[in-house]
Amino acid sequence: MRRSLPLAMLAAAVLVLVAAFAGVGRPEAARGDTGPPNTVTTNGHGVVTAVPDEATVTAGVHTQAASAADALSRNSTLMNRVVEALRQAKGTDLQTQQVSLAPQTNEEGRVTGYVADNTVSAKAKVADAGALVDAAVRAGANTVGGPSLGISDTDTRYRQALGKAVEDARAKAQALADAGGFGVGPVSSVSEQSANAPVPVFQAAAAKSDATPIEPGTQDVTADVIVTFTIR
Repeated sequence: MRRSLPLAMLAAAVLVLVAAFAGVGRPEAARGDTGPPNTVTTNGHGVVTAVPDEATVTAGVHTQAASAADALSRNSTLMNRVVEALRQAKGTDLQTQQVSLAPQTNEEGRVTGYVADNTVSAKAKVADAGALVDAAVRAGANTVGGPSLGISDTDTRYRQALGKAVEDARAKAQALADAGGFGVGPVSSVSEQSANAPVPVFQAAAAKSDATPIEPGTQDVTADVIVTFTIR
C-alpha cells in the first residue's frame, strides 16, 4: 500500500506533461481563432437615391341592388367601362384584384339586398398616374386606391448600391488599417446580404399636370455586404 502512492503521483505528473506538450504543438487551440489569418472583415452599406418613374393605382366599382344578379350585372357594366378607360389613359399591366358579391342584412338578419365589388389595378408612368385616376372615376369607378410608386430599373440601381457598399467596406477597412498600422490588400471574400425593398423618402418632385396631382418624391435603393480583405 505504501508503494502505490508514489506510482499514482508519477502517473499524474506524466499526464500533465503530455497535456502541456500538446498545447505547445497546437498554439491555435489556446487562441481560439476562427477566421482566416492576416485578414480584416468589415460591413459595407450602399445607397442610391432615385425618383420613382412608375405608379400603380387601383380602381373599383361598388354597386348595390335588390337581387344578386342585378347587383353583379350593374357592376360588370360599369367595370367594363372603367377597364376600357384605364387602357385609353395609357394604363398597362391591368390585373383584377378582387371580385366579390355579398348579401346585405338588417338587424333581424333578413336579406335586404346585395352588394358587388370589382377592383382592378393598372400601371402607368408617374406623369400619367393622375390622368389614370381621373379617367377611371369619369368612367364610373367609385373606389380608388394607391398610387404605389416604384422605380422601373430597380435592378440597375441595386447593382450600383452594391458597388457603393463594397467601397464603404473598403473605407472602413482602411480606417482600421490606419489605426492598426497595417495595409489593406485585395478582397479575399465578399458576401451579399439580403436585398431591401426601395425605401420612400418624401421629397416632393411633382408631376406638372391639370390631372389629380401625384407627388413621386424619391426612393432609396440600399445594399449591404460583408467583405474580407487581406492584410499586407
